[in-house]
Parts: sequence; C-alpha cells; structure tokens
Amino acid sequence: MRVLIIGVALAIATSRMAWAGTINEKEADRIKEAATVLSEIHSAPDKDIPQELWENAQCVIVIPNLKKAAFGIGGEYGRGLMSCRHNGDWSAPVFMEMEKGSWGFQIGAQSIDLVLLAMNKSGVEKLLNNKVTLGAGLSVAAGPVGRDARASTDAQLKAEMLSYSRAQGLFAGVDISGGVLKPDTEANRNLYGKDVSPHDVVLGNTVKPPAATQAFLNAVKREAVATTGKK
Repeated sequence: MRVLIIGVALAIATSRMAWAGTINEKEADRIKEAATVLSEIHSAPDKDIPQELWENAQCVIVIPNLKKAAFGIGGEYGRGLMSCRHNGDWSAPVFMEMEKGSWGFQIGAQSIDLVLLAMNKSGVEKLLNNKVTLGAGLSVAAGPVGRDARASTDAQLKAEMLSYSRAQGLFAGVDISGGVLKPDTEANRNLYGKDVSPHDVVLGNTVKPPAATQAFLNAVKREAVATTGKK
C-alpha cells in the first residue's frame, strides 16, 4: 500500500515534466526584452490592448526589436516568445521567429516591438504547423487599442490573429500581412535541453516553464510591471 501511495505521488509530481537546458546570452536577453515590452505596454491602460481581447486570446506572441532592413522591400527579421492559455493559466513558452512582411505606416522606424494575439484554436494550430504566412495561411488584422474593445471592426472580430507594434513610443495596431512566423527550433532546444514539440509545450500543458522564462510569464499574466513597480 505504501509503495502504491508513493507511486501515485510521484506520478502527480511529474505530471508536468520539468526540462532544463542552457540558453545563450542573446536568448536570455530576448526573454527579458519580451517581458519588458509587455510590462511597459500594460502600464498605460488607455494605450494598451483592450482587456476583453486579452482575456479572450488563446495565445500571445511577443517579438522585441523586429528589424527592418530596407523600406519597400520587406526585409524584417525578429525572434520572440509565445505562450498559450490553459484553464485560466498560461503555458510554458516557446521561442518563435518571424521573417519578411512589412509594417506599413511606420516607415521611419528601423525596428519595432511586435505583439500578436492568436484569437482562436484554428489560428494556434496553424502557427505550430512548422511555419505560416500571416494574411495568407492565417487571417490577421491590426488590433484596436484602448480600454474598450467594442469599437472593433468586423475584420478585427473575424481575424484569427490581431497584431500590434510599438515604435518610437507609439503603440498601435499594424498590418503585418506577408510575414512568416514559425517556431525557433534551435532556441527551443537550448531552452528545454532537448528537442521539444512546440505543440506539446504550449497546448499539451505537460511541460513546466523553465525558471529563465518567469519574467515573461509574469508579464503575460499582467503582473509585476517592471518599469514602474506597479501591479
């Protein structure tokens, strides 16, 4: 009987596997920067993503410092993090990377911070299917900003993904059609110490978040605003 009890306890304790790898300095910085982006955006509710949309989002992807190579060509490239919602909680994150695309009106910016909300399960599945082209393989619209989401357009309400950018202090919805988004295989291997399935991490809810990602998860939960100390 005692052996059975111990076995059950061990099964419960390991129901969410804890894998740990060694990330490099750039990957560690990416986690910190993604957390900072969300924390700073959340610190200004009137210029934030509407709370209603945030609560209904299935996943969030944050790509800090998305680089722009040349105007008119679409030479963007960036890497960030993605976490998905499970029964009111957020999953362990996976690294994602984005290339190509354009951010239209922000011509003067050499880099932007990009925040994406996947609004339904269909969109999430497409994101995790190796790579997806935004606007073609997955419908995307510039998201509304402010406290109230009721002014959302029909396109925003129907989109599988809403996109936002921040550049030179301006946070606004942005059209990123044409961008290619996919899991960052090498960075995820470094983070978890082995090859992992991004689907299992963010949708399977079987993997514990590595300690290195805690700041990002706090920001996703809208906790501990790093730049102000407020909650």
